[in-house]
Amino acid sequence: MHGVALLPLGERFAAVRMASDVIHAAVGTDHLDDVAVILGELLGGSIIYDRRVAGGTYYALIQGHAGLVWAYEDVATCLAHGTYLGVPRLDRQQPPGTYWVIPPRYEGDLCAPRSIIALVEAGQSRLAEQAVA
Repeated sequence: MHGVALLPLGERFAAVRMASDVIHAAVGTDHLDDVAVILGELLGGSIIYDRRVAGGTYYALIQGHAGLVWAYEDVATCLAHGTYLGVPRLDRQQPPGTYWVIPPRYEGDLCAPRSIIALVEAGQSRLAEQAVA
């Protein structure tokens, strides 16, 4: 894993794991540059993309204590204490491998949990609609 460090979650930040098909349905595209722009506008914080996981996975970084009170496991999994996340170097902002979709701009540049939930719920709803159609 060149350029990726395993960092413990739960203290400085936690991460919400989001499937790429759900995110792409929510934003209406799978074009990575467009996804990055839209996620930056909607979530406003740091986001990592890992292509090594089947189908790809986005990780939105949130406040570390949020993992203690996360009540949305049915929507998206919050990774916190006891979990490590592969975090790329700040200059890794393009594929291949794990990279920053939205790199941190300052210390504590984290996403708002409510925005993440709204985004994931929208993506799940669109996927459900497509399955019925």
